[in-house]
Amino acid sequence: MRYSLPLLLLLSLSACRSSGAGEPAERAVPAANAADAAAYGRYEEPVVMRIGFKVPDSRLTTGDSNDNNPISRYLESLTNIRVIHSWEAKGEEPFTQKAQLAIDSNDLPDAMVVDRDQLSKLISSDMIEDLTDTYEQYGSGLIKDMYDSTHGEALADAQRGGRLYGLPNVAIHADSTSLLWVRQDWLDRLELPAPRTLGDIEAIARAFIDKDPDGNGKRDTVGISAYKNIVYGTKPYVNGLDAVFSAFHSFPTNWIKDSSGNVVYGSVTPETRKALGQLAAWYKQGLIDPEFALYKETQEPIIAGKAGIFFGPWWMPFYPLSEAVAQDTKAEWRAYAAPLDESGKFVAHIAPVTDRYLVVRKGYEHPEAVVKLLNVFTRLERRRDPNVEEVGKLDDFAAQTGIQPRAYYPFDLLIDYSDAIEKHYADIQQALHGKIDPDALDPDTRLIYDRWLAEEEQPKKNLEGWKAANAYKYGVAVLSTTAVEGVRSVYYGSTMHMAAKWPALQKLESETFLNIIVGDAPLSSFDEFTVKWMSMGGGQITREVTQIVNIREAESKQDNSSSQ
Repeated sequence: MRYSLPLLLLLSLSACRSSGAGEPAERAVPAANAADAAAYGRYEEPVVMRIGFKVPDSRLTTGDSNDNNPISRYLESLTNIRVIHSWEAKGEEPFTQKAQLAIDSNDLPDAMVVDRDQLSKLISSDMIEDLTDTYEQYGSGLIKDMYDSTHGEALADAQRGGRLYGLPNVAIHADSTSLLWVRQDWLDRLELPAPRTLGDIEAIARAFIDKDPDGNGKRDTVGISAYKNIVYGTKPYVNGLDAVFSAFHSFPTNWIKDSSGNVVYGSVTPETRKALGQLAAWYKQGLIDPEFALYKETQEPIIAGKAGIFFGPWWMPFYPLSEAVAQDTKAEWRAYAAPLDESGKFVAHIAPVTDRYLVVRKGYEHPEAVVKLLNVFTRLERRRDPNVEEVGKLDDFAAQTGIQPRAYYPFDLLIDYSDAIEKHYADIQQALHGKIDPDALDPDTRLIYDRWLAEEEQPKKNLEGWKAANAYKYGVAVLSTTAVEGVRSVYYGSTMHMAAKWPALQKLESETFLNIIVGDAPLSSFDEFTVKWMSMGGGQITREVTQIVNIREAESKQDNSSSQ
């Protein structure tokens, strides 16, 4: 199971209220200004909206249902929009499949969230509403500000011919980077230096295996924890080895430009061969967990306290580290910008600014209702909702059940400022050093600040607070103080021949990578793989992507020259 920031971000995870003064859930929030009247105005007569719903992992135990619970009832009370689930699917892949079935059968709900390829299909088939004017009239100031933080990229990604056909999510910039997370208490016990290079990671992994870092007298710890599919590619998650590839300037599963300016598929480059060689050597030496490909859930050895090294984004304290620390409160985890490349730079792939889109069925009578719902639950998620008493009840519900409101928003589409995480950290540092009044912090940041202070006063007493404090104190701190050399993909989405050929190419790639790393195939098999990949359709697809990229770049140059 993959865990992502939208599922784990602190703003609702730490929603349970304390009785202390100044708690953000109790802090007054300015009411919407006149410009937001249309955005938050309540319908006089009920409006019905049928949606496709992604069922969360959390389970309601209060006698409520997926479409009738404290969150859905609150949103309906604000909007008078009655949301009905036309269909439900649990998990990202089943939801995508069900959405695709709805598209293929031309049986769309009134609104649902789709991926990039599905958006293109819906636009070309004239199946969804043009939301340009609806968004302009009904989009809240908060939503518009967040989209503006991407400098127009997010909305442009959902446009065709200058018209807006979907409301995109906004990728948090900080989520792109995979950091090295290390058991600091083990590192200190063995008197090892902080890791920077591939060699440092190798030395630490060997020591964590051989020198009994947990002090139990048993040889029961592993080196580097890993993900059975090796890399995540677009955006990092738990145990992905993307950072090792990045240190070799390799970017598997992404379309990039090589040193000559040619569009190439990152999985078939010489740099990827080198990275696989490094990983195969580590595995052969036993430095990578020998059982990494066998775990049902990749985070198992981390939670069990067997692993002391793994790669993951800044929010790892939310999960799985919160579970690991709950099992062993002596565990101390720290993040490092490692490994560096040969020249001492920290390189990372930069995720796309958006990858999901909220669309409205062509002919739905109230497209503005979809925008209104997005306005309302985004305001709630970002702690800007002025209805303090009602929000407090939702906070209490979250504290009592462990179910966060976002799990039952009608759409799995969270929006924030693209630089929100770094901005929170910078403002917290200003407050901690007395340069700004904590009361001047926005509600999101003040919530993190309060958790930070509480954790410092009583470490690990409240794991909800521990999650936020450690994610920012260590994960975001590293991102905010490290010069990251970001590499962006030049293309996302499908081409004419991808639908037929891509599944077989992906299978070939994943099998080749895994076999090389675990020693079932020699490194030289990578050369055979690249030839086979090209002959099975990869070469044809590369030419298609190159043509698309060249056309887009030419159009962009033309637009820039026209605007000057």
